[in-house]
Amino acid sequence: MNIRTIASQAVENWPAKVLSIALAIMLFVFHRMSALEERFFSIPLSIDRNGPLVPSASFPRMIRVTMRGEPNSIFSILESDIEVYIDMNRIEQPGVYTVPVQWRKRSVMQGAEPVQITVDPMEITLSLDHRISRAVPVTADLRGQIDTGHVMTQHSLNPAEVIIEGPAGLISGIPEIFTEAINLSGRQSDFLVVAAILSPDPLMIIRGSGTSEFRGSVRQIISVRNIATIPIAITGLPPELAGKLEPAAANIRIEGTNQAALQAFAPGEDFLRIDASDIDSPGEYIVRVLTAPAENMSISVEPGEVRLSVSVSEGE
Repeated sequence: MNIRTIASQAVENWPAKVLSIALAIMLFVFHRMSALEERFFSIPLSIDRNGPLVPSASFPRMIRVTMRGEPNSIFSILESDIEVYIDMNRIEQPGVYTVPVQWRKRSVMQGAEPVQITVDPMEITLSLDHRISRAVPVTADLRGQIDTGHVMTQHSLNPAEVIIEGPAGLISGIPEIFTEAINLSGRQSDFLVVAAILSPDPLMIIRGSGTSEFRGSVRQIISVRNIATIPIAITGLPPELAGKLEPAAANIRIEGTNQAALQAFAPGEDFLRIDASDIDSPGEYIVRVLTAPAENMSISVEPGEVRLSVSVSEGE
């Protein structure tokens, strides 16, 4: 068979042959496509930027990634093998921009080749502003009440201020930032709490560890009551001697942690007294004023000393 004969047979009924070949290709492609599977990921969106601009309004943080390919290929791929990003390196002025969402493979994904990778959404709208930073005070968010009968005398935060960074319009309007809630309920003594510093907006960055140490000093509340003109009794003086006090009464100051008991307290007979058991002759003496014991109370006397004039008893 010569070349002319072969060529003649090749072109004979060529429309039917072309159609058959096209149909075969379509069947092959359809078979391949029907054997493919899909897999879906939600991947955090990252931003490539080197300039002074940052997003100034909310935008999609997670991007849906669809992979289509051979099962052995796509199911060997991990979320960490794909990075989804937008490129802001060419944007230099604040404003609103629509930018495409792109993806790229990481090195560990080499050898795994899905047929198709698509992202949703394919583009996003970004509002951009200049990035600035400034120092702002940290305020403790205190909740609850110190235990009854106690008071927090002082407290501190360390650090008491932090550097925040973000879009100018947002950062310039933040006067302070707060810690997470710090519970005071039931506290009776000094305490230390490491509290997280809360960001009021996801577009803002807090420099540092993101925590602050809160120290509180707690003391018992000391209640005070004053009682005036309580008679002072003379004890221990020999019967042949007589005594006279100047002054004959004193004031007391009572301190305690139980306010109810403090208010109910009533000094009994001879609650205040002087001890004259060491005196055996007439004369003038300066003696100390003594008090009877009072449970869970501290008592001070004014005056603490009085003049005792001792003379022979008239009955002698």
